[in-house]
Amino acid sequence: MADCRIIIVDDHPLFRGALKQALKSSLEAAEIIEAGSLDELNDKLGQNSDVDLVLLDLTMPGVHGLSGLLYLRAQYSAIPVVIVSANEDPTVIKRSIDFGASGFVPKSQSVEQIRSAVKKVLDGEIWVPADIDLSVRGDTDAVDLAGRLSLLTPQQVRVLMMLGEGLLNKQIAFKLGVSEATIKAHVSAILQKLGVDSRTQAVIAINKIDAGDWKKIAG
Repeated sequence: MADCRIIIVDDHPLFRGALKQALKSSLEAAEIIEAGSLDELNDKLGQNSDVDLVLLDLTMPGVHGLSGLLYLRAQYSAIPVVIVSANEDPTVIKRSIDFGASGFVPKSQSVEQIRSAVKKVLDGEIWVPADIDLSVRGDTDAVDLAGRLSLLTPQQVRVLMMLGEGLLNKQIAFKLGVSEATIKAHVSAILQKLGVDSRTQAVIAINKIDAGDWKKIAG
């Protein structure tokens, strides 16, 4: 696979460097960019969104589990995202695919497996570990929540993520450079789209994405 652009998003520089080196040895013509946070990734994509693949860690500052994936799918729906994580829970892997990931690669996989996974996703396939059966789908509440979250605009996803961090409307407004009234409007829209009655329930939604407490989210 030649002339492709890949961004590795992980807050551990050593892991980013090792993964970059592993991919360069098999994708010699690829441009591989590193980002240490979701904000840094957003800056790089804002400068040039002509990216073929994002490799995203689930656990980083400012990222609550699958919320980073949700944001990328909302903001850059055409860019495939592969989760690269130390978490190997089959439920989390399946939910990542439900929420729009094109693959899930545990960090315990061999270098050859990681290379193979990246190549398959670049070829348009979905990649998960061999022992994960994606045809078994019993988590209908998770799929329903994924559908509701997909209705949020990119800015609404950012607001929801910040609500999950415990920020007040005025703090979110300051960080996003908008008025507090705009944030209030976003929060109202988020509640309506998620089918919840309060800000607290919306925060539960973003904080419980990994926990599987879907029925509590639905209220």
